Amino acid sequence: MNPVPLLDLKPQAAAIRDEIDRALRGVVDSQSFILGSEVASFETELAAYVGAAHAIGCASGTDALVLSLHALAVRSGDEIVTTPFSFFASASCAALLGATPVFVDIEPGTFNIDAAKIDDAITFRTKAIVPVHLFGQCAAMDAILETGARLGIPVIEDACQAIGATHASRAAGSMGKTGAFSFFPSKNLGAFGDGGAVTTNDDDLAARLRILRVHGERERYKHEAIGWNSRLDALQAAVLRVKLPHLDAWSSGRVANADRYDRLFTEAGLVARECVHLPVRAPQAGHIFNQYTIRARQRDALGVHLKAQGIGWGIYYPIPLHLQECFGNLGYEPGDMPEAERASREVLSLPIFPELTPSQIERVVAEIAAFFK
Repeated sequence: MNPVPLLDLKPQAAAIRDEIDRALRGVVDSQSFILGSEVASFETELAAYVGAAHAIGCASGTDALVLSLHALAVRSGDEIVTTPFSFFASASCAALLGATPVFVDIEPGTFNIDAAKIDDAITFRTKAIVPVHLFGQCAAMDAILETGARLGIPVIEDACQAIGATHASRAAGSMGKTGAFSFFPSKNLGAFGDGGAVTTNDDDLAARLRILRVHGERERYKHEAIGWNSRLDALQAAVLRVKLPHLDAWSSGRVANADRYDRLFTEAGLVARECVHLPVRAPQAGHIFNQYTIRARQRDALGVHLKAQGIGWGIYYPIPLHLQECFGNLGYEPGDMPEAERASREVLSLPIFPELTPSQIERVVAEIAAFFK
């Protein structure tokens, strides 16, 4: 039995090993490890790729969100509208600043925040809207941006899973007031550790973000604000600079794998029998499949079966954020976000990395078909 891992980073690393080795040796030889020219070059290249005026490297995707909110003067007592179906940082970024996350349920198809419900969540305390481009597909940004513009509320794109994704030909991270990116190793553009970046088209905001990531310091030991130590390491920037030119090809590989899954699930009759529901690709969305996430009948039992057959899978996310213990003081109850809660019971993410072979995908589908047979 040949295992099929949920994610295998080794083939990607092997293909670019020589480039990576040269880049890392260059940083070691320079002995310049924090920010510096390597980070500045990556920021320029990332901004050009996203189509934003500025990119500001930082320590993680979480920090990219926190820095974005802080730069927009989010403080204690403010409210941030976001989704309950996402990684924890999409909401904790508000709580870390003393603000309150206000949750809006999701669309059942895309798993993204339901833009039609955002208006009802807005109050005089709302300081930002934080849509998440979940699993590599942009949220309904036309409607979200219209709401933000009409009400004078900035939109911060949580694009941590969506570098290279598009909405109506506009890139994730280029549409809102800021975009937040993560370079965690499992992302489509992954570093050799933690890393993140904020993108923006606002010159003044970019300048403030650059100050906030270094303890609020513009000149050495002169602190204009209270900021963080959230700098992108030069070693990580060097790795990301090598990887960035390959990103579109890797994303295309993920899309091709998703297409193969869709076809095989359909041919096996699993869609018609409603054993699985395929990922929904929204109109105008350029999905880059950071995850290939299906809805599955008997999800938990299916997961046990797949594990026994050596097939990797993940559940993103088993507990929606409004029901997390740490947010218990917000007063949400089971049933308040029915679509997010239903998704948490049904979703299953399957291997999708670009080096996955056709025979591995066929085996995954065959084992799922065997379970439902």
